[in-house]
Amino acid sequence: MVERLVANEKVEGSTPFARSIMTDLLNKKCVPCEGGIKPFDISEIHKYQKKVDGWDIAKNEKNIYFLEKKFTFKNFLESQRFVNEVGKISEAEGHHPDIIFGWGYAKINITTHAIEGLSENDFILAAKIDEKTNV
Repeated sequence: MVERLVANEKVEGSTPFARSIMTDLLNKKCVPCEGGIKPFDISEIHKYQKKVDGWDIAKNEKNIYFLEKKFTFKNFLESQRFVNEVGKISEAEGHHPDIIFGWGYAKINITTHAIEGLSENDFILAAKIDEKTNV
């Protein structure tokens, strides 16, 4: 069972305002997290969700929030190339999403496992995936 949440105000990435606030995340680097900090509460999650385009907030059966986005492609090879590019970005950031992909699609889930919830790192990675992959 996955619960989806939507912020009251959605900022589309195509607007100049959204691009300028996303730049804030693009200029940051993921910081290693080994726990010991609290995950974002729902108000922080919605604040940060406005900085990334098209990423849904979901909550799994353990009540752990994560970012989720589905990408579509023309064929399997394009999906695979995308996943490989996401892998490079993830390695560079030291923050690794869960990825499911197949013919014509890829779905990415991002959370900070060490704190069982969302942190700024998750939104940084989401912004960099969008920016570097141009999807």
